[in-house]
This record gives sequence, C-alpha cells and structure tokens, in this order.
Amino acid sequence: MRELTNNAKAVGVGAAAISAFCFGGSGPFAKPLIAAGLSSVEVAWLRLAGGALLMLPFALRHTAVLRQAPKLLIAYGLFAIAGVQAFYFAAIASVPVGVALLIEFLGPVLVLGWIRLVRRQPVSRTAMTGIVLAVAGLTCVVELWSGLGFHPAGLVLALGAAGCQAAFFLLSDSSGAVHPAALAAYGLLLGAVVVGVLARPWEMPWELLAGDVELAGHGFPTVLAVGWIVVISTVAAYLTGIIAVRKLSPPVAGGVAFLEPVVATVLAWLLLGESLGGLQLFGGALILLGAYIAQRAVPAERTSRPRAAEPAG
Repeated sequence: MRELTNNAKAVGVGAAAISAFCFGGSGPFAKPLIAAGLSSVEVAWLRLAGGALLMLPFALRHTAVLRQAPKLLIAYGLFAIAGVQAFYFAAIASVPVGVALLIEFLGPVLVLGWIRLVRRQPVSRTAMTGIVLAVAGLTCVVELWSGLGFHPAGLVLALGAAGCQAAFFLLSDSSGAVHPAALAAYGLLLGAVVVGVLARPWEMPWELLAGDVELAGHGFPTVLAVGWIVVISTVAAYLTGIIAVRKLSPPVAGGVAFLEPVVATVLAWLLLGESLGGLQLFGGALILLGAYIAQRAVPAERTSRPRAAEPAG
C-alpha cells in the first residue's frame, strides 16, 4: 500500500514538472510569432482556439457543468484563461519572457492583498514575509532604482497577468464541484471566443503560417511554433497539471509549478538570446520564494479537492 502511495506521488511530481516545462515553453515559442508579424492578441487566440478544439471532447463529456456553475465558467474563462494569456503575450512583446513570467507569479501575493484589503481578513506573519520578499525581488528584477529597466507598458501588462492569475486562485476556492478537465475545456472555449472578438481571425495574416520564424538563430516553421504553444504549452500542460493535482495535494503541485519561470528563462536564453543580469536573477529567486510562501499561506477551505491546473504563461 505504501509502495502504491509512493508511486502515485512520483507520478504526481513527474506530471507537475512536465506541466511546468510545458507552460514555461509558451513564451519562448510565442515571441518569435509576434516578431514575425502576428499581434500578441492573434497569438493568444491561436493558442486558445487550438487548445479549445483539442479539449472539446472533455467539454462534450461534461455538459452538465453548464447548468451547475455557469458563473464560475464565465469568470474562469475570462480571467484565468483569456486574461492570463492575453496579458502575458502582450507583455512579452516589449519585455523579456523571464521578466514577464516572474511578475505574473506575483499572483499569490495579490491574493493575500485581496484577502486583507477586500475581505478584511487577517494575514499571518508568514504571509507578510512572503509579500515583503516578493516585492523586494520585483524591485531588483525591474531595476526600480534606475527608473525602471524595462518598458513600463510591458511591466503593467505583466502585472495584469498577475492579477488574472490571482483571480484563478480565488476562483479555485469555489470550483470543488466542477471537474478540473471540464473547467479547463470550457475556460478555453470561452477564452477563444472572447479573445477572438479582439483578434478578428478573419483578418489575420494567415500566410505567415507558411513561413519561418527565428529560433536560436535558425529558421523554424511557423506552423510548428503554433503547434508547440497549442499542443505542448496548452493541452499537454493542462492535462499533466490535472494529473498532478490529483496525485498530489494542490499546495505541493502548485509548489512544483514554480519551476515554470525557471524553464521559461532558460528557454528564452537558449532560443531567443534573452538573458537576465545577476541581480535580476537574484530578484527573480526572491519573487519565487516570496510567492511560494504567500501561496502556502493562502487559506483554503478544502485543500484536498481536485483543481484545474495552474494557469500561467
């Protein structure tokens, strides 16, 4: 029995690590698409629409959720899916992938702010420690003392992604009755519809998909880059994330998910030539540590229930 439990944990940790790798690869493969001429909104729509199409079987299998929790599905689709992707892809158009994702991972810190300022609930000293560490790390990453080392609009957009990630954590508190695969499937469907209104796919330069983008100094088929962010960074990422939260507790699975910014930063360095300075890497480590402490300090009513995979870049 113990061996079975250990095997389940090993599968869960492996699935969580794979999920973090898959999510982390979205930015490094999406940024060349933006550089090739697609807008950030168009790239986000391609990801959401492709993911929704591949997740359609899960949606058809769980149609009852449309009657059970329509408000939850709408909020999840708008914020946890569409909002995160749209803000993140818009941010990486003007700031490095690693910086955008590190800022996005301030989501758990924003949750604590919501709990303290809006819900008027006390926040523990441990949580406050996490907030202080994350804010100090953010100061290092954006080089605040030099008047912001990156494009201010990109930083604001990355903070928008963090706000949407915070909405995910808050929405997860009320998603216990919804199957995580159904939540992800309908979230992608709604996200594709909402972002599609902005992307206007009927006016997209579809001919760009027949060309190449530049990765690691070499030509790479554009359609394969799109395939990566759809199949690997969306469908595979969500499905392995679902496996992880089922095999592990949500806090443990969420902790492994903090590998994602590390993966994204390394891939952005290898594929895009983007690198961060030593102080920025130190700041990134502080953000991840602070956000992890903050996430662990967020009160949860039922931490053992299954949740959808953490949305990210």
